[in-house]
Amino acid sequence: MSRYIIFIFLALVTFACASKDNKPNADTASAKPAIDGAKIFKQNCELCHGADGKLGANGSKDLTVSELDLNERIAMVTKGKGVMMAFENILSLSEIKAVAEYSITLKK
Repeated sequence: MSRYIIFIFLALVTFACASKDNKPNADTASAKPAIDGAKIFKQNCELCHGADGKLGANGSKDLTVSELDLNERIAMVTKGKGVMMAFENILSLSEIKAVAEYSITLKK
């Protein structure tokens, strides 16, 4: 009988001392990793625009002199134009926004 009491006591102590950090934190559970616009640009845009945005292959525009604002760039990447393909079925809206924001950093 004393073995059962000792077992129950140890079980209660273990349970009481268990860390409460095992539950996911609401802040970390909803936090999304940052989207790397530069990486997306390298994978999808660099072939025509070049690493610095100036290549101009296949008729692509020089991004360093582009006057498009962020919303216009998002629309361009989303819907495409001319020979530039639309990325709306390839990239998420967050990825499109990230690559559009990155393209602004290429301006002179």
